[in-house]
Amino acid sequence: MKLWMYPLLVVFGAASYGILSTIIKLAIQDGFTASEAVTSQYYTGFLLALIIFILVKRGVPTLRGSFPVLIAGLFTAITGTVYGKAVEYMPASLAVVLLFQFTWIGMLYECIGAKRLPKQSEVVSLVFLFGGTILAAGLIDVDVSGIPWQGWAWGLAAAFSFAAFVTANQKPVPGMDVVTRLFLMSFYAAIVITFFQSPEILWNGMLGDGLWIYGAILGVFGIVLPIFLFSIGVPKVGAGMSSILSAVELPVAIIASMLLLGERLTLLQFLGIFLVLFGMTWPAMLQRFAIKRRLRLRQAE
Repeated sequence: MKLWMYPLLVVFGAASYGILSTIIKLAIQDGFTASEAVTSQYYTGFLLALIIFILVKRGVPTLRGSFPVLIAGLFTAITGTVYGKAVEYMPASLAVVLLFQFTWIGMLYECIGAKRLPKQSEVVSLVFLFGGTILAAGLIDVDVSGIPWQGWAWGLAAAFSFAAFVTANQKPVPGMDVVTRLFLMSFYAAIVITFFQSPEILWNGMLGDGLWIYGAILGVFGIVLPIFLFSIGVPKVGAGMSSILSAVELPVAIIASMLLLGERLTLLQFLGIFLVLFGMTWPAMLQRFAIKRRLRLRQAE
């Protein structure tokens, strides 16, 4: 696979996360709770991963050296749980901004692990991402004085958890292919969700009442696709750059809300989306410019 494909896989994986909030809102409009929708996401995602594993591998998965996969599955489940808690205490727009602090937190994780300082291009990129996130989420005229401390705590916890999920995906497991990784990670995540969300959907008839439709969509775009694509792309791209590229989730979330929920997109939000996209591509543009410059210097010698 060509090197430029790996960043695209991370972008597509993050973009799939972007439609989740809109699908959950549609499920709520249809009479289900957010907890039921999230639970259906992880259970259906595990079922789909199991089917893929049976069709592709047709064997017993190996657990040798799968601790990083366990950690990744744990943090993807924790992210879904604590982000749902944050939305209970504050507007969804502000909760999104807190979640998107994972961009600099993920960079911080990588810098600590690699014992290095952030590159200048990474810092500039994070500045654009932060400013663009505030504009895109429509927070300019939002009064935050009445929001309880629990909302801030849950929102930041979601950011730290998602950054940990991206970082855990950076660690390849020798001898473990992507399909097995998807199966095990979704299995671990489903177990964790059972203790914190609504496992009763398995026996109270909610799935048969239409929840399975939302669960199937959420399972594909919230479990199967992102885990599969992140498992391939993040080890090649790195956790820090993957955190920056994952910022595409916000523009996708806003556009999905506009198309499926009829929400209006203001000029400031459009500007914010542009800044987010620019911040995502800034390091790659600098890297490409540096490569071309080196080639010109070699040709001139």
